Amino acid sequence: MMSEGRANKFGFAISRSRLIDYDATDRKVREYVTLREPSFRLCFACGGCTATCTAGQHTSFNLRRMNTYIRRGEIEPLREEVTRCMLCGKCLLVCPRGVNTRNVVAVAAEAIRKLGRNEL
Repeated sequence: MMSEGRANKFGFAISRSRLIDYDATDRKVREYVTLREPSFRLCFACGGCTATCTAGQHTSFNLRRMNTYIRRGEIEPLREEVTRCMLCGKCLLVCPRGVNTRNVVAVAAEAIRKLGRNEL
């Protein structure tokens, strides 16, 4: 196994700011969303939903990024992201895996509210 100091000699290193510690993240929201919308597990992040998103064309909303936040357990950026969705459902029409993306957003928003009230 290479030490971090030795890895730097080859011109690469793990950037601490980009390091994701999955053991330190909160899995409650992911488990809540997956339990209430099982199709969420089928998403393979193709980006079709983000490409057709009306809210994404007018704001910085990105459904693919939101799904990543849920999977990683990154609550703070997720809290901001879910408020941008208009729940129009265009993403449902283009998803090749049939993920109920609209419900994923609604359930994620519900989970964030419950988390804030310590009900999750």
